Amino acid sequence: MSSSDPSSDHQRIVQDEFDFHVDDLDADVEKYLDFFHHVSVNQDMFVPVAEHHTPDGADSYYVLFDRSATYGHPGDPHYLAVSLRRDRQRLTFDFEHAPLPLVPMAQSWLIHRGCPSEGIALTHEYGPRPADDATRALERRLMGDGNRFAMGYSYTRDDPDDMVTVVVLRARDDQAPSPFRVLVEEVAADGDTYTLREGGFNRVEDAWQWCNERNSGTAAPLPPVRPAATAGRPTGTTTTTPRPPIRRR
Repeated sequence: MSSSDPSSDHQRIVQDEFDFHVDDLDADVEKYLDFFHHVSVNQDMFVPVAEHHTPDGADSYYVLFDRSATYGHPGDPHYLAVSLRRDRQRLTFDFEHAPLPLVPMAQSWLIHRGCPSEGIALTHEYGPRPADDATRALERRLMGDGNRFAMGYSYTRDDPDDMVTVVVLRARDDQAPSPFRVLVEEVAADGDTYTLREGGFNRVEDAWQWCNERNSGTAAPLPPVRPAATAGRPTGTTTTTPRPPIRRR
């Protein structure tokens, strides 16, 4: 779910109140510095779009929209998933984090770290809405089986005239149908809705090529994911990772 800078009063209130609640907790030096450099340093730029807390307050899970990403390296993911555990008796905390390009990918990452799936649904009104049932169905599937794929590449373009995120995934099972997948999230011109679509490829090079063509505006429709019965081992792949497509703002 791509989005522009929050502007409503409600969004500003949410932003002002957001807090990880670890100010009175400690961690070892390396963990503390990691948390500072990768998470808390940008805390004032985060907008929570989904979060879940256990009743005892020990565990928290966040999907955060990072407003600072648009000023960073072109194409960087705009979302941050954070899994945080607090030990109130020892007054310490621990955490994991992952920058991810799509909300359902961040939700899936958190679910596979102990967050209940029903607990990490979108809880804050922010950004465009899913445009259709196909988008909602694909998002639900990504939340549930996202651990079956590894992300190889993503690029988020925040150009108001072409707000798009492309993601290349590799199936962890080499026998999976269409072992390389491309996800494409496109925000409508009015910014109110977005669509998410998936295509299947047998070779990673073809997935990269499609992304290049999407960037230049010459891409054909995404090829469908092959049914499992006709899937074969990917051909023409190598052990080296091809260079990602060059994307420009």
